[in-house]
Amino acid sequence: MKSKTLLLSLLAASSLLAADEVTIFNGKDLSGWEGNPQLWSVQDGTITGITPPDPAKPARGIITHNTFLVWKGGKVSDFELTFEYRIEKGNSGVQYRSKELPAGQYGPIISGYQADFEAGDKYSGILYEERGRGILALRGEKNVIKPGQGKKPTVEKVGSTGDSNAIGAAIKKEDWNSYRIVAKGNHVQHYINGNLTIDVTDEDSANAPKEGLLALQIHAGPPMKVQFRQFKLVPLK
Repeated sequence: MKSKTLLLSLLAASSLLAADEVTIFNGKDLSGWEGNPQLWSVQDGTITGITPPDPAKPARGIITHNTFLVWKGGKVSDFELTFEYRIEKGNSGVQYRSKELPAGQYGPIISGYQADFEAGDKYSGILYEERGRGILALRGEKNVIKPGQGKKPTVEKVGSTGDSNAIGAAIKKEDWNSYRIVAKGNHVQHYINGNLTIDVTDEDSANAPKEGLLALQIHAGPPMKVQFRQFKLVPLK
């Protein structure tokens, strides 16, 4: 009888932690999203972003600043977001708890936490604050962020989430990978293909974002292509 009561209590507690899943992408078009339509589209059921080559310098992309596709369905605070991504060249990421700044020549500009990924080997899985405090945790780091001088925080490495090279070796090149972001209060975690890439407790309360927008990034740099699918957003109470 006690075990049954305990099970019911655990189920009740779990129902308080998670709200219903929020649909953010219908798989057909960009309804509910805002960005440069020359750069963002839906292809084969995926959100697809491109950086076209500069006709004068084909090795470089035409855009001169990072730009974003912004979800206009509301703000996120505590949540779990899972999605799949695929990238050819360049760098991208998912912004969360972010804010919109004045738009640039090539579309929206966003500032805030970013779950980074790239076609290279160093930055996939890190926690970066776009137009803010910069890199808050490299892959494999468990960090506590504390106030520093102005907006430059003090980053304390308090542990490890695993070997960065081993985590990186499990990320598939130019193929689909799964990404999971968990944000609860001032604690955020990123996972790629089930591997915990960073674990950060942000105690820099004056600068730490508590809630804000979701957005997808196209990074200035070489011509590139990035795709997203299978979004699942679950707010946490």
